[in-house]
Amino acid sequence: MILSSEALPEDELERSLRPRGLEDFIGQDAVKDQLAVSIQAAAAREEALDHVLLAGPPGLGKTSLAQIVAAELEVPFVATAGPTLERKADIAAFLSALEERAIFFVDEIHRLPRALEETFYPAMEDRQLPITVGQGAGARVMTLELPPFTLIGATTRTGLLSTPLRDRFGIQHRLDHYGPRDLARIVRRSAHLLGVVIEDAGAVAVAERSRGTPRVANRLLKRVRDYAEVRGSGVVTADAANAALDQLEVDHLGLDRLDREILSTICDKFAGGPVGLSTLAAAVGEEQDTIEDVYEPYLLQNGLLERTPRGRAATSAAFVHLGIDRA
Repeated sequence: MILSSEALPEDELERSLRPRGLEDFIGQDAVKDQLAVSIQAAAAREEALDHVLLAGPPGLGKTSLAQIVAAELEVPFVATAGPTLERKADIAAFLSALEERAIFFVDEIHRLPRALEETFYPAMEDRQLPITVGQGAGARVMTLELPPFTLIGATTRTGLLSTPLRDRFGIQHRLDHYGPRDLARIVRRSAHLLGVVIEDAGAVAVAERSRGTPRVANRLLKRVRDYAEVRGSGVVTADAANAALDQLEVDHLGLDRLDREILSTICDKFAGGPVGLSTLAAAVGEEQDTIEDVYEPYLLQNGLLERTPRGRAATSAAFVHLGIDRA
């Protein structure tokens, strides 16, 4: 049964599920505690927060945390993504328009072209933006003074950041996958915001198959809600959740069809591996970055996959999970 009085317009659902403050952000307790101290100290001194780097797999709440920091400090939030910054002029346009103490959020900062990183160095350290005026022999460099601001970078691939850029972030945190208990709390909170009636056992069932990721949990919850409305009583029970997730081909470990295809390809076509990433990507018809950023971390965490100097290899647990006899 949908509680229509609490339901939100469809175009607001995604934004409504994001926590608005640190007290609403479930999980990542160590990161939250450390950020809270930094935020309170900066607010007490009426200074811009030091630059922040948030790392971790996709879907764990890096963007939400960045928005929360801005909300807690009551300062403007300006967002962009590394791949969209193609020229120094793009960065200059953002930086020169920032208000004092504003949060400038750059998602996927590891995909920022290396040639553009140097534009950030003086801005982050000295709040200065060198601008070249003119061309050729008559060109000259002018320095634009910037207001105090905070750059928050989010990355799924910390190793791809250059050392000079990474070292300029005074606050660095890594977000880890969530445990089932925290994910169940997130599912119950999201269900309330969506106007979905859910039993505790139903929330646990969704959480256990959400691969430790709130974004996945919220996506699965919406599909489970649909199933419960159409083929059930409208209440998300454990039985309804499990039936819906089985229909979605999400197994009890949270592996979806492509997870299992990656493992079965290694096990069947390459005798368990090792196999190179590019070869594996071609075999399953997926981009290398997607496999490495989205699928591999969870398979590695569950001991189903291992990286070797010669490529990716399936573990004995992967053969057991797929029901394949290892030759």
